[in-house]
Amino acid sequence: MASLTALKTRMTEIVAPAVTGAGYDLEDLAVTRVGRRLLVRITVDGDNGVNLDTVAELSRLISDGLDAHEAELGSEPYTLEVSSPGVDRQLTTARHWRRSVGRLVKTASAGTGRVVSVADEVVTLDVDGTEKQLTVAELGPGRIQVEFTRVNEAFPDEDDIDDEDFEDDDNEDVEEDQK
Repeated sequence: MASLTALKTRMTEIVAPAVTGAGYDLEDLAVTRVGRRLLVRITVDGDNGVNLDTVAELSRLISDGLDAHEAELGSEPYTLEVSSPGVDRQLTTARHWRRSVGRLVKTASAGTGRVVSVADEVVTLDVDGTEKQLTVAELGPGRIQVEFTRVNEAFPDEDDIDDEDFEDDDNEDVEEDQK
């Protein structure tokens, strides 16, 4: 039985090409022991995010890759979990910041601001109406702030929809039939 550190290193060597070959980034791979089984948690992301179908596809690719190397990894049973990073993950690389353009973020060095753009390793933040340009290193880790008030920007044509558009004409027939 190999050490968990050695197992993680070898699994990363096997999994990374499969994930990047599918057009995604391997954000993290963690191996822990849970009872008599191993728990392999893999976090993946892409420029357009990751949906459930993608997670299922990547899970199959990763599982096939690990199973193909069973002889060198050992036959110890494992549980594989593949997921996206989620909104609460830290923004630590330029690609994390690039994927957060338009989002409100909080940093220790610049405070809270909206990511305007990212070029190379330079992030432009709008902090209270003032644009600040800082490198990823100067910013340090950032966190996306969940916003509930930006619905109008997410659905710009919302004003064009009338409540009447959502009324169900069939409901009126049902109510009349019940009288």
